[in-house]
Amino acid sequence: MAIQWGGVAALVVFYLLIFAVGIWASRKIKGSANTERAMVADRDFGWGVGLFTLIATWVGGGYINGTAEVVFTPGWGLVWAQAPWGYSLSFVINGLFFAKQMRSANYVTMIDPFQIKYGNRMGGLLFLAALTGELLWCAAILAALGSTISVILELDQNLSVIISACIAAAYTIFGGLFSVAYTDIIQLICIFVGLWICLPFAMTNAAVTPIKDTTDRWVGEWDVRTTGQWVDSFLLILLGGVPWQAYYQRALSAKSADHARYLSFAASIGCIIISIPAYIMGAVGASTDWNMTAINLNKTDPYKTPEIVLPAVVQFLTPPVVAFLGLGAISAAVMSSTDSSVLASSSMFVRNIYKNILRTSASELELLWILRLTVLIVATLATVLALTVESIYILFVLCSDFVYVVLFPQFVCVVHIEKSNTYGSFVAFILGLFLRLAGGEPALNLPVLIRYPYYDEELGQLFPFRTLAAIVSFVSLVVISCITDVVFKRGFLHEKYDIFKCVVDTEVKSTKEVFAKSTSGPMGMTEDKCVGIDNVAMTDF
Repeated sequence: MAIQWGGVAALVVFYLLIFAVGIWASRKIKGSANTERAMVADRDFGWGVGLFTLIATWVGGGYINGTAEVVFTPGWGLVWAQAPWGYSLSFVINGLFFAKQMRSANYVTMIDPFQIKYGNRMGGLLFLAALTGELLWCAAILAALGSTISVILELDQNLSVIISACIAAAYTIFGGLFSVAYTDIIQLICIFVGLWICLPFAMTNAAVTPIKDTTDRWVGEWDVRTTGQWVDSFLLILLGGVPWQAYYQRALSAKSADHARYLSFAASIGCIIISIPAYIMGAVGASTDWNMTAINLNKTDPYKTPEIVLPAVVQFLTPPVVAFLGLGAISAAVMSSTDSSVLASSSMFVRNIYKNILRTSASELELLWILRLTVLIVATLATVLALTVESIYILFVLCSDFVYVVLFPQFVCVVHIEKSNTYGSFVAFILGLFLRLAGGEPALNLPVLIRYPYYDEELGQLFPFRTLAAIVSFVSLVVISCITDVVFKRGFLHEKYDIFKCVVDTEVKSTKEVFAKSTSGPMGMTEDKCVGIDNVAMTDF
């Protein structure tokens, strides 16, 4: 099939629209060298922009394409399509337990409380876990776009991924979070309208058996042996969807702490609504006799490459004009998450690594240019990953994997456990990471070092070992923190052995006073000391 030049023209117009909106929004920081303003947009997001941009945290190409993929895939189906409702519920968890506390403290990135409480370098280690999640997430959504454009327009997949990443990076460089948020509005409208318009055409196509008659194809199979895997997968999506900079970049930009909480609750509903067409399209794909369509099964077989099922449904089960609208919807989904992931990773690096560890004397102008450079580097890394993946959904879930095991227990403790300290954080990081990696990961070709209970040679780890690793990480953080607190404060060990200076080097100050002092500079962190939320001061670890 020849290149669909009409679709190419429509895609070019759509990209130009998004780029124009992004550049228009960048005027809000024109002439300003304030990096914090680029990261949290003056903390002025209300219900309009705030809700749209918060929903866009999760609604991306991986969210849409990945959901259709898993519903369509034989043996998986609706039973295993946990990501949309799991990630949506993570908004509720954030709203109930974290968003208000984080916004009240006026943090700029999610790593701020870690560096304030555990020290700059420990915060740097945790940044690596957060960065891994963001990169995998961004790669998943770029891969989704590549598969979509290659199916619908017959364009080179690699070229389409590269162009899309460049456009998203370009307006993010100029406008920071302002550009990201305002383009999110256009993108989410395109996603909602485009997918829902495609749906009735796809469902009524002559090649499609009514999905109510084909539940055996798309509901999925339940094997009692995989119950542990199902629970493990659900918890890593639900709780691993909590500590994300892409989310907190938006939540910390809300007008108030209460606003951040209520926006989270509303966004969870929005994410569920937008996922409905993707669920149905996956079922439609499973109910289609593809021999009755114009698809070339020797070249594009959905059952061999299930990640292309949503664009295949759009292309071969809807009229051309509608298909181009669907392409715009999927492209919008990709752009809405690519820009936010790239900015989230770059913000954490510039604020928490470059400024606090590498160049404590950096000027605001220097930091702004480093932020722009980092946006380019992160976009490049995500693009490289996107060009080498096999399954969109695996990346979609894997991005929360290490965040769940390593970062979530730390996040709970830094926000809610007063006595947690650097010793506990470091031990928890090592234990959690080891137990997770020892379980192996086929998607990354990691060998199995520990065969947890019920291990199966064919099915792999049946025990919820990720949850075990997260629990061990949390318990060890609390226990080690309490032990070191007692050991040093009661004099069992002399204070000179408190090498992290996080127990005995005390200054009695409230959390708000501590952060007020730490945010007195342009970038919001003290240069030579981190003061704990639990009223302890500590030098850098």
